[in-house]
Amino acid sequence: MANYYSDIKEIKFELENSPLMQRIVELKERDFADKDQYDDAPQDFADAMDSYDQVLEVVGDIVGNIVAPNAEAVDAEGPHCEGGRVRYAEKTYENLDAMRKAGLMGVTMPRRYNGLNMPVTVYTAANEIVSAGDAGFENIWSLQDCIETLYCFGNEEQRQKYIPRVCAGETMSMDLTEPDAGSDLQSVMLKATYDEENDCWRLNGSKRFITNGDSDIHLVLARSEAGTRDGRGLSMFIYDKRDGGVDVRRIENKLGIHGSPTCELVYKNAKCELCGDRKLGLIKYVMSLMNGARLGIAAQSVGLSQAAYNEAIAYARDRKQFGKAIIEFPAVAEMISNIKARLDAGRALLYQTARYVDIYKALEDIARDRKLEPEERQELKKYSRLADAFTPLAKGMNSEYANQNGYDCIQIHGGSGFMLEYACQRIYRDARITSIYEGTTQLQTVAAIRYVTTGLYSQVIEEMLNQEVPTECEAYVARLRVMSEKFNACIALVKEAQEATEDAQAKNDIHDLCARHLYEMAGDIIMSLLLLQNAIKAPELFGKSLQVYVNLAEAEVEKHNSLIVRMTKESIDSYRQA
Repeated sequence: MANYYSDIKEIKFELENSPLMQRIVELKERDFADKDQYDDAPQDFADAMDSYDQVLEVVGDIVGNIVAPNAEAVDAEGPHCEGGRVRYAEKTYENLDAMRKAGLMGVTMPRRYNGLNMPVTVYTAANEIVSAGDAGFENIWSLQDCIETLYCFGNEEQRQKYIPRVCAGETMSMDLTEPDAGSDLQSVMLKATYDEENDCWRLNGSKRFITNGDSDIHLVLARSEAGTRDGRGLSMFIYDKRDGGVDVRRIENKLGIHGSPTCELVYKNAKCELCGDRKLGLIKYVMSLMNGARLGIAAQSVGLSQAAYNEAIAYARDRKQFGKAIIEFPAVAEMISNIKARLDAGRALLYQTARYVDIYKALEDIARDRKLEPEERQELKKYSRLADAFTPLAKGMNSEYANQNGYDCIQIHGGSGFMLEYACQRIYRDARITSIYEGTTQLQTVAAIRYVTTGLYSQVIEEMLNQEVPTECEAYVARLRVMSEKFNACIALVKEAQEATEDAQAKNDIHDLCARHLYEMAGDIIMSLLLLQNAIKAPELFGKSLQVYVNLAEAEVEKHNSLIVRMTKESIDSYRQA
């Protein structure tokens, strides 16, 4: 009987071996203020960690014995559109029922709303576990995280009205994109008008590419300010399916994540209510919503990488050619080692990001009830900045790794990998969207590049390089220091190339052309250092992956270094095609 948590020791390691977890628990539990009011509230740090462990055991059991076995049937059937409503694949209802009965909704919400009050780091682990079983189902289950935005920016009446419903198992969606507004959300034109007679807002228009679009509760980005065309005219609204007025026009026919309905929606005078303040929908609320979603896709990507590794190594051990298992062939062994190394490095980045998010979110929550102390304000500022810097790295790098690992998994299967009866083809198809939705890798680069140019990544790298390591790890530090020097030299080269021209467009072109290379260099080095920290504590888990990943990172950094040297010397026009 498989358990997708206890069978993967690396997840538990990430939860138990960071010095930040003590602070996260203290903040999330408000020094264990709930212990006398709620039976399920932990008494102390050890009790809290034990609770997290037990919850993830339940998640792992459900995924191993229900979600994962149902994945192929869900993928084959997919959801249906009937009379303007979505009907999930039959087995999806079985998955949802199991999660609801286990109380695995509203994971991060406070207990006063019937939530579990667990940290983002624990929720991230649950996301990863569910994704390893079925990434399509994770898209439905994990959208409960939209309630974080309502909790942060809605009023208390809205919290009391909606959060307990989500904790009880109702589903959510975030309705952002439109036929003519994909990544360019400031072009959203869904119209919101105030109905004076009925004292409510009304929505009219359409949305497209809405994940789980027929959910119970929607967060909707709409244009509330007549005559505006940019982000300053957009507000966030809450739409309750019980009120009617929104129909599913169609479900998209997708390459992957078949279990998750991606819908085109039509709003016809749909009743809704304003969430937060007018005009801040895109500027403030969607940014918060998207950061949470991007961390979720990073977790989904790690889960898919774990699934790819599981399938690859099982097949390679079982499949025999020329009288021996194919895992004994060096070319196949190398591919499997590379998958595992990327998985371990990406997971290290994922959980470090989640821990940063936990600290700043917990402090923001405390600030709603009382004024923060000066040292708490500094802590909030520090971890908010780190979370903002690490989230696009975690999402972009892990989604690209999920794609590569899915590709390699099929390659290891050979011709069998091209056949639908093997799970690797579903993993490969599911992975493809991860580097596209919730902001493409190119947009993650845009979000991250300011932390390259302002030196934050360089500062983080330098601090990690200066930590004491055992003698046997000093060679790794030396190699990583060389990589860091190349990274900093490349940053300087790009700045020099920009300063050498007075043409504003040329400056932007140089910046944009080199940005992805600098972004990946930062990611490669930071993940290497995080993996080094893990390997020092648990060499039996991470020693081999460290060796393989540093080799890969070294080659990648050298490649990017070579390209940036050339790009800063050559004409930008040579990279354009007529």
